[in-house]
Amino acid sequence: MRTSARLIALAAALGTTALAADAESVKREVEASIETHRSDLISLSDHIWEYAETALHETRSAAALADYAARQGFAVERGVADMPTAFVASFGEGRPIIGILGEYDALPGISQRAQPSQEALAPGAAGHGCGHNLLGAASLGAAVAIKERIAAGELAGTVRFYGTPAEEAVGGKLYMLRAGLFDDVDAILAWHPSDEILADTGSSQAMVDFVVAFEGSASHAAYDPWNGRSAADAVEVFTFALNLMREHVRPTTRMHYVVTEAGEVPNVVPDHARLWAWLRDSSHVRVDELLVRARDMVEGAALATGTRGTLTVQSGDWEMLPLISGARLLHENLTRLGPLEFDEAEQEFARQIQRATGVEATGLAGVVQPLDLDPGEPEGGSTDVADVSWKAPTIHLSVTTAPAGAPWHAWPVVASGGMSIGHKGMLYASKALATTMVDLFLDPASLAQLQAEFDEHTAGVEFGTYIPDGPPPVPTD
Repeated sequence: MRTSARLIALAAALGTTALAADAESVKREVEASIETHRSDLISLSDHIWEYAETALHETRSAAALADYAARQGFAVERGVADMPTAFVASFGEGRPIIGILGEYDALPGISQRAQPSQEALAPGAAGHGCGHNLLGAASLGAAVAIKERIAAGELAGTVRFYGTPAEEAVGGKLYMLRAGLFDDVDAILAWHPSDEILADTGSSQAMVDFVVAFEGSASHAAYDPWNGRSAADAVEVFTFALNLMREHVRPTTRMHYVVTEAGEVPNVVPDHARLWAWLRDSSHVRVDELLVRARDMVEGAALATGTRGTLTVQSGDWEMLPLISGARLLHENLTRLGPLEFDEAEQEFARQIQRATGVEATGLAGVVQPLDLDPGEPEGGSTDVADVSWKAPTIHLSVTTAPAGAPWHAWPVVASGGMSIGHKGMLYASKALATTMVDLFLDPASLAQLQAEFDEHTAGVEFGTYIPDGPPPVPTD
């Protein structure tokens, strides 16, 4: 169903369900709801921060969110898309169906105490260096606030919270997409912790995640090395070729890798070696071009070293599809909320982190940034939210939860997310999301405009994910 037919059907459905309630009064009520649930949401966030579970291991984190949703009256379907830590919580009936995304996976090896100097909470353990402990709790808080207004008869339709695991690796939303869990949704809202507040109009980088494996022949490295064919040599040839390619790619290209296996002792010619790599660019089309070149490099490295090479795609993301009409709607609600206020103790906490990491000690940015209608190329970073944005109209928000300029995916974000700075950003995000959802429920024209812009951008585009056939790589331990 393309633009005209879809909009006619959507307008007909909304015309029978949208209520003529006063939007401002409903917005005040959803804000009050979030304040009522403040202690619960902070507790949820702090528990997930403490659990710090990595991709597809988020057993306690997912359970905490799903259990809370069930206690609030949502119908919860757990273990969706063959992932034990994925779930969908729904309330209401009929259209519009407005979804909101929640994440809760941590990053390995960056455990940190909630303090402005680097010190692991549990050495070697994971930490929430991207603020996903805040992300899931804020989104669920917004969903609960909307649920209460549906239950009160002030809004009509369905609110749906998506508990999405493994954003940092694997891409849980990709498997949920393949399972059809977003097929009927009219709009999606999402947010991410940041060092500034803005309605996002920029895209993200597309990326492909793959493993290269080489198989050779083992031999004694001193007695008969001529009988060996080194898989480690093949990895070196491949990385050399990949690094030479850096001169001949667009400035937007990013390439990074780690060698995960290349032999165990120096006196044995290694017969197997592996490398894990990500290639990124501003669009999936450009990423596909890079992937073709990488496959050629694997073949060349194998020929050069007398080994056998394979490249296996594990996952990947498309670029984000930003919708200006949705960003405008969100920006209006951010302007309505006004700046996020941090006290002097929180500002000093932030400045100490900035001094410790060698960036300018400006503290926390609580002002709402102007709506940027010309954001240019994405600065970096990829997300499986982007893939959802090609399936359903998606509105995305960034909110301050960490000091400006401090390293991301690192201890400063973990520290800030475990104390009041993160809590304040989380609650602010929840209110911004909930009030924007009110507009989508009450104003059929806003939702229809969002859908029309989405249809315009996706016309003729055949969306597909990078994930391979078969079930998600759920750990067995």
